[in-house]
Amino acid sequence: MPSFATEPAHTPTPSELLAASRPDEWRRPDPRNLLQMELPGGRVLIELAPDYAPLHAANLRTLAHEHYFDGLSINRVQDNFVTQWDDPATDADPVDTRHLKPLGSAKASLPPEFTRAIDPQRPWTPLPDGDVYAPQVGFDQGFPAAHDPASGQTWLAHCYGMVGVARDIDPQSGNGSALYAVIGQAPRGLDRNLAVVGRVIEGMELLSGLPRGPAPMGFYTRPEQRVPIRSLRLAADLPESERAHVEVLRTDSATFAALVEARRNRRDAFYRVPAGKVDLCAIAIPSRTARP
Repeated sequence: MPSFATEPAHTPTPSELLAASRPDEWRRPDPRNLLQMELPGGRVLIELAPDYAPLHAANLRTLAHEHYFDGLSINRVQDNFVTQWDDPATDADPVDTRHLKPLGSAKASLPPEFTRAIDPQRPWTPLPDGDVYAPQVGFDQGFPAAHDPASGQTWLAHCYGMVGVARDIDPQSGNGSALYAVIGQAPRGLDRNLAVVGRVIEGMELLSGLPRGPAPMGFYTRPEQRVPIRSLRLAADLPESERAHVEVLRTDSATFAALVEARRNRRDAFYRVPAGKVDLCAIAIPSRTARP
């Protein structure tokens, strides 16, 4: 039995660690890879990961540049799973293609980008603990990822806040016009079966706090239940005065390493027995508002 007689050593809290971080430990996302989605409740920021899904990222840039998502809506919120937004006309069974919003110059289908080759030159911050779903896990420039050295493949993990491309049975049926964000326990079984294109870095509460859909898979059944998308733009397409200014903690920084260790071995007046391990998806990657 553990003894609680000795007062545990203090483990710095995340807020204390972040307050002591250096400016050079933070990075600003490239505005060409930053999506700003305006909902009635506020703004959602999504950082794209073009190094993992370059074709899907390029198609998303085209869709955003041509205002494809404006006027569409969030049509599905499945408890402990995902929030999905797309053209509500796709909810019909069968889909009447005459009512679908045109894709403009974006591509209707893309090759699957579920994994990519491991690049030993890329920054990689390994997690010291094991993982059920992959031989190795860690962080690649701000994204939770997995490695399989035997196959030479790497992929982004379906952690909370990650954004993926919805598709049908055909692996090439996803094009980025239907996106989902993970809002529940990490559905890691989806890894390597869908293209993961980015991560929500601001506004997750606007996606995870929505009413759950009553129909199977969380679909809304009435038009008034849907959450309208006022606009979705690339930050690079917006005037400087309208761009989001945000910084993300570098996952190759000393402060991030301290955050991981604090989660692995929490010691304070409440946590008398440190876990000694942490799951990949239990590590939150901090972001903060930055000066213009």
